Amino acid sequence: MPQISQLVSTFGSQFFWLAITFGLVYLLIGRSMLPKIQSTVDARNKRIADDLDAARIAHKQADEIEDQYKARQAADRDEAQKVTAEAKVQATKASEKKVRDADKRIATKITKAEADIAAQTEAALSEIESVTAEATQNIVSKLTSAKVTKAKAVKAVKGALANV
Repeated sequence: MPQISQLVSTFGSQFFWLAITFGLVYLLIGRSMLPKIQSTVDARNKRIADDLDAARIAHKQADEIEDQYKARQAADRDEAQKVTAEAKVQATKASEKKVRDADKRIATKITKAEADIAAQTEAALSEIESVTAEATQNIVSKLTSAKVTKAKAVKAVKGALANV
């Protein structure tokens, strides 16, 4: 078969040029383009890794800042409670002092009023005694013909008032 014998000579040279073309393409792509692509991919991977590391560090710093904020907030809350408690204590002391002062003023007024009442009661009683003694003298003189002296009438009224 003549076609088959031509195949080897025709395809042999084609296989040769095919191998040379693939070799050149391999050398061109493998030696010049592939290192550039690989360096770009490596740089991209390194940048991604660096960005992830930076994100982890930023996340850690954010957590630390949040913890510090919470601690500061708790300390401020405690301080505010202390200030509030101190203000309550001072307000209580101030109001107790005002109450004591008011109690003293009221006690003074009460003592003065009691003294005034006692003096007025004493004056009223002495007036009542003198009026009663005078009325007793008049009643006895009108009801009977006996004359009662003022001293006897006062003595009788005092005795009657002492029994009351």
